[in-house]
Amino acid sequence: MKKKALFLALLVSVTALCACNGGSSGKKGSEDSVSAVVGITQDLDSLDPHKAVAAGTDEVLFNVFEGLVKPSADGTLVPAVAKDYTIAPDGTSYTFTLRENVKFHNGEVVTADDVVYSVKRCAGLLDDKDPEVVVESALSVISAVEKVGEDTIVISLSEPNTELLGFLTCFIIPEDYKNQESAPVGTGPYKFVSYTPLTSFVVERFDDYYGEQPYLEKVTFKICASNDAAFMELMSGSIDIFPYLTDEQAAQLTEDYNLEVGATNVVQAMFLNNDFGPFADLKVRQALCYAVDKTELLNIVSGGRGHAIGSNMFPNFGVYYNKDLENFYTYQPALAKEMLAEAGYDETNPLTFTVKVPSNYDIHVATAQVLTEQYKKIGVKAEIQLIEWSAWLTDVYRNREYEATIVGLDSALAPSDVVKRYISTAKNNFVNYENAKFDELFAKALASTADSEKVTLYKELQRILTEDAASVYLQDGAKLVAVNKKFTNFLFYPVYVLDLASIKPAE
Repeated sequence: MKKKALFLALLVSVTALCACNGGSSGKKGSEDSVSAVVGITQDLDSLDPHKAVAAGTDEVLFNVFEGLVKPSADGTLVPAVAKDYTIAPDGTSYTFTLRENVKFHNGEVVTADDVVYSVKRCAGLLDDKDPEVVVESALSVISAVEKVGEDTIVISLSEPNTELLGFLTCFIIPEDYKNQESAPVGTGPYKFVSYTPLTSFVVERFDDYYGEQPYLEKVTFKICASNDAAFMELMSGSIDIFPYLTDEQAAQLTEDYNLEVGATNVVQAMFLNNDFGPFADLKVRQALCYAVDKTELLNIVSGGRGHAIGSNMFPNFGVYYNKDLENFYTYQPALAKEMLAEAGYDETNPLTFTVKVPSNYDIHVATAQVLTEQYKKIGVKAEIQLIEWSAWLTDVYRNREYEATIVGLDSALAPSDVVKRYISTAKNNFVNYENAKFDELFAKALASTADSEKVTLYKELQRILTEDAASVYLQDGAKLVAVNKKFTNFLFYPVYVLDLASIKPAE
């Protein structure tokens, strides 16, 4: 949730963790090996991939686990544990043929039973349910997962759904392995070595990986206390790659680093609890949208980089993205003030609320600081409350105990994934949004098997959320990545992942 930076110029004492770097190849079979240290600012919330909630955890575990399919850097879903698949023309079943001799990191060969178990676990279909497993609501449409022969899996659906492939990136794990939470085992290009809470997560190249071998033999994800602490380690040379630079930090990079710029592919917004008294009023929510100067916001937070958005989808969704909504709420502070007055808020009775912001994401903290200043211009008193990430997950996301919050939300490669959280009955509808027309239209979009109809419906769903000002949608932020010049080929993905298998030593 996605995640970046405001440089606060703090003098923080840090402990250096040095990367051990060897020759120029690092490929399997070479005499030399190459290691890298990657700085991250969020601890992992679970090593069991089916229990992880945070996007920051998924971006790291992407290197250890794979699904039947996985995303590529160009935005397509490519075969992974499965070697190919077919989708029934009516969208009611998916058939996967498994790749031969794919191995788990413990040496065991992946079986059809492992795949059936994993998909059922993610879909909440196991008889013996673990309450800590995060059940993917999109998979609730699955009526059966069956093994047909030793290498074929058929997933049957209770209703048509041609978008399910984007959720079948859910990670495949061994059926009978019981130690995922302490020693995770997957099929990815890297295997688990060690984890020290609040310190590091270490992986090494998996020599029996079925695909192309990574160049890096070992990767240490260094868990830093803050963005500033990570940046100081970067400048000292003890971190090789840091993917959460602020604009100010980017300007301070030394000649030892290249700056890579891409999109975060998250929806950053000031999400509003629609059950909080003032935010139950449409005029109040719309006023808060009209009061935001997004140009100023992007200039201050990311040096003008980033993409201003107007609804709940980011631009890399291509044809589904409703670009027309980017300027739906233009900056009109006078109109915003007038609407607040109509709702009963003025100088004698100002609108007051608290914005909870996870303290480890400097881009969200910086955004909150800009917004609270802009809201002062219309007489709104917004107070920032910084909270730890674990507290945000519990208080805001799970328990919905908040008034407003600023974060970034990621998604799977399926347009429904960025929309379904607004369904009235959705468990992750933490903004408490309700609209019967929206619910009806979403069901129609999800059931449609015609691409053109889907595009039209999803664009209309975005429009409804914008017109209702379900939240104050802000930007798909710029991702500024520092990469030591010893390395090349850092890839940006249209989903929130951090692919270390692509990294190569510089020639």
